[in-house]
Amino acid sequence: MRAVNKPPAACLIGWPAAHSRSPLIHHYWLRKLGIEGGYNIEAVPPEGFAEFVLHLSRHGFVGANVTIPHKERALALTRPDARARAVGAANTLWYEGGELLSTNTDIEGFIGNLDACARGWSAADALVLGAGGSSRAVVFGLLERGVKRVHLANRTVERARAVADQFGAQVYPVRWDQVSELLPRSGLLVNTTSLGMHGQPPLEIDVGLLPSDAVVADLVYVPLETALVAAARTRGLKSADGLGMLLHQAVRGFELWFGQRPEVTPELRALVEADLRKA
Repeated sequence: MRAVNKPPAACLIGWPAAHSRSPLIHHYWLRKLGIEGGYNIEAVPPEGFAEFVLHLSRHGFVGANVTIPHKERALALTRPDARARAVGAANTLWYEGGELLSTNTDIEGFIGNLDACARGWSAADALVLGAGGSSRAVVFGLLERGVKRVHLANRTVERARAVADQFGAQVYPVRWDQVSELLPRSGLLVNTTSLGMHGQPPLEIDVGLLPSDAVVADLVYVPLETALVAAARTRGLKSADGLGMLLHQAVRGFELWFGQRPEVTPELRALVEADLRKA
């Protein structure tokens, strides 16, 4: 167990995990809020994950973030909330009454970033690209916020159908070649794929087909400004980038572990941007 009077500490569990910017984010907030505490990286291989998580407090931690490849296993080893169950993965762990609970903060990270970058946004129809774990978080958040129809496009349409089956009649699986015909009636376009990421193939989307009041969001944050976000900004559309989501998804975990709700500020964003540019 954690030693008496020792400042609380959380960690990031992944394999590998050294590339994460989470320590930079959480240490910034600890300093800003004057909280004695810590945040470590714990590189834990798959075969050691269960032991580490089931004895998290014995390892000295009040909670943890979980990243690839452990998110689905974390769901099974903890008591997940409705968000983690809906996404099928847990990325944030904390104790309550001695029990290890879990959630998925990608949902509020996406919505929080969208609210910050496109204040007052609304969309009856959204078009989401990709059908992986991040896509499920986005779909959950959009339905929770009252979006009436979510068209879900994936190169393998069967994966889109599986997500639609999970979330119900408001989610419509579509083929990738239907994207262009859906753009003119999409008030929100979200890229959850790796297309457009540094080292990956480009995302070939004509944002000129979107309505003039549409909002564009891209979960990719390397590069900081993807071609999709750049095209949206050139056209004068509101946009939300992947780095903003990364910052906003960290807020709730910090609050659960350290008892104060931090803010995503321009200073924090500049700090993380500078670190990403060094990489």
